[in-house]
Amino acid sequence: MDPKFTILLRIWLETPPAERDYAVGALYLLKLSGNQIMYRNLVANPQGKAEFIEYQLQKYYNFRVAELTHEEVAEMQRQVEDIVARNISLAANADANKVGRRPDHDDLPEEIQQLLHDNMKMIEEMRQLHATLRGLSLADSPCPDSERYPFLKRLIELDKKVHANWERYDHYVVTK
Repeated sequence: MDPKFTILLRIWLETPPAERDYAVGALYLLKLSGNQIMYRNLVANPQGKAEFIEYQLQKYYNFRVAELTHEEVAEMQRQVEDIVARNISLAANADANKVGRRPDHDDLPEEIQQLLHDNMKMIEEMRQLHATLRGLSLADSPCPDSERYPFLKRLIELDKKVHANWERYDHYVVTK
């Protein structure tokens, strides 16, 4: 699917009806459907078939946008699976073994110490989000991408924040 053509469709559909070139719309339909007979009928009187052209292009556009959204959500799902494999199971061990806490933790400024506590809270939220996503992923109850998107997005945001916090915490230099 050509994303540039999808953008052209969007621009054409967003153009006010009085300013639209319906011959171009008919050409877009030809490109989308490959139906030469329909194209010849439409191009003979594009203004007279304006409603049909708009409806058909909107239908194709909606399908193309939904497909793009699905691809985006699928990519986000792959990112989340990597995050879960990397972090969530490791975090469970860190909670039990206090791994990740610096030996000089008590000597650190309060704001740097807080990063460790914030990360533990965010990791717990990530676990909850992951559990929610697993519930939405059941094969017998398919979930629309629009429902999955906010959970995926939040989990990815939390992962970035947790990494930034670890970076600050791990590389903080104590000055005496």
